[in-house]
Amino acid sequence: MTYAVRYYTKTGNTRRLAEAIAKELGVEAHPLEIPITEKVDLLFLGNSYYAFSIDPEVRRFISVLDKNKVGRIVNFGSAAMLNSTFKKVKAEAEKVGIPMYEKEFHCKGEFKGIHKGRPNDADIAAAVEFAKKIKAKEG
Repeated sequence: MTYAVRYYTKTGNTRRLAEAIAKELGVEAHPLEIPITEKVDLLFLGNSYYAFSIDPEVRRFISVLDKNKVGRIVNFGSAAMLNSTFKKVKAEAEKVGIPMYEKEFHCKGEFKGIHKGRPNDADIAAAVEFAKKIKAKEG
C-alpha cells in the first residue's frame, strides 16, 4: 500500500494534522503546490472550510489529479465553524473519477480565538490513530 499526504491550510492547523498523519504513514506531508507524480493507493488530503466551501486551490488540485495515479482520496481536516468537507471534496473527486475512502478525520481548529489551542494534542493523537487504523485495514 502506497500513501501520499497533501494539505491546504491558511492557519497552519491542517498542516499540523498532515504532518502527524504523514509520520504515521512513513511519508512526508506536502502542501498542494507539490503535485502527485507517483502512483499512490491512498491520497490523504487535508483541507478546511473557507467562506462556507473548500478553497479554490483545493478544487484546482483535485481537478488535475490523474485517476490512473491516485486510487482513493482520504479526507481530513479541521475547521472552526463548520464540520466535514467530505461532500465538497467528494463532488470534486467524482469529476475526475477518483473515489473517496469511506471514512474521514475532522476536528475543531482555532480561528480568530474560536476553539483556542485546537487542534490540540488529543486531536493530533486522534488523527494519528485514524491513519493507523486505515494502514492496518488496508495493509
